[in-house]
Amino acid sequence: QVQLVESGGGLVQAGGSLSLSCAASGLTFNLHAMGWFRQAPGKEREFVAGISRAGANTYYADPVKGRFTISRENTKSTAYLQMNSLKPEDTAVYYCVAQLWGTGRSTTVSEYKYWGQGTQVTVSS
Repeated sequence: QVQLVESGGGLVQAGGSLSLSCAASGLTFNLHAMGWFRQAPGKEREFVAGISRAGANTYYADPVKGRFTISRENTKSTAYLQMNSLKPEDTAVYYCVAQLWGTGRSTTVSEYKYWGQGTQVTVSS
């Protein structure tokens, strides 16, 4: 049974930082590209960042480029999202995703089979 468990969400003031973690189990971690999506109230789920299986390549949505950093530790089966210079518009539920044999580049929701339960990030102004 595949499980992706996010942690690290919370409430932060604008300009602050948060670090999200995603612990994976039940899958061969280094065969999966990992990524993060988010969904704000009343909006569609959107791609945030992705990372290739070995971690050599990373991809970001334009709104978060230069502020967010995705990384992974294959020995720990864990992916991370470091979020700096947070803005109120970053407020959303953040989801960790995994794609077997993926590249991390895909921004399409349906291409990711495995999803975490989500963690709330709230940025106050």
